[in-house]
Amino acid sequence: MTALILLGSIATVLLVLLAGREFLLGTAERRTAVSAAGRDAFTEERESSIEQLDRRFRGTRVGRWLERELDIAGVNQRPVVLFIGGVTVAVVATYVIWHLFAPVLALLGVLGGYAAVRWYLNREQSRRREAFVRQLPEVARILANASYAGLSLPTALAITADEISEPARSELTRVATRTKFGAPLSSALDELQSRIGTRETNVLVSTLVVSSRSGGSLVSALQDIAGTLDQRKETRREVQTTLAQVTATSHMVLLLGGLMLLLLNGLKPGTVEKMTTDIVGQVGLAVSATLFIGGFVLMRRMSKVDV
Repeated sequence: MTALILLGSIATVLLVLLAGREFLLGTAERRTAVSAAGRDAFTEERESSIEQLDRRFRGTRVGRWLERELDIAGVNQRPVVLFIGGVTVAVVATYVIWHLFAPVLALLGVLGGYAAVRWYLNREQSRRREAFVRQLPEVARILANASYAGLSLPTALAITADEISEPARSELTRVATRTKFGAPLSSALDELQSRIGTRETNVLVSTLVVSSRSGGSLVSALQDIAGTLDQRKETRREVQTTLAQVTATSHMVLLLGGLMLLLLNGLKPGTVEKMTTDIVGQVGLAVSATLFIGGFVLMRRMSKVDV
């Protein structure tokens, strides 16, 4: 009898603990669900606000420009986000220059914001352009095989777009879509050339346009182009590797100019600000800026090789 009472008491305690555990788990789950729902609602509201702001921003001239540049770069980003990033960089740069150097030079912070946006767009567009050029030999071979099979040029472009990876996939899909909706092939290919803007692309586009207008042995021409583009790709890679040090040095020239001003102001605080208020200092700053910027531009021009 005592054993039964003991076992009953233990079972009761276990049931109470189990019920308490289930109650606590249920409460925690409800709290998590409510919190997640609140976050989702906040996220949806925030995304909706960003979308509305982005839609209005796209209607402005700056918004249309950023949208076009992002599209060429293949970046899936809202223009208003990039604009806010540029404004943030400008504000931070203005604040830093104001306190480290002189209030007059703080206007350079605005140029710094624009330079940051322009640098980002140029970098992404250059990356996409180089990736497309590396794919051109494969594009030419696929087009040659499709043309050898008796397919029309628009159909061959559509098949090539399906079989190749990005960024050539989206660019060729754009061309195939335009021709499908009635645009002339030459117009669609000219748009491709304007978006990419390389000599390799110009050679391929010119060959396709001439073949579509006057006929000719397109297969052999594309096979020759594929071999030539392979050689040019290797040459471009060797040239870029050779000029990498010169490019880095050109950027170091501008960096050294800023570091020298910072060092000068650090040795004697207020020196740069006094230079901006004195005619001799203003002339010295102007001459120094001209020399550093001129050296940067000159080194970039000398290291620019069209391959």
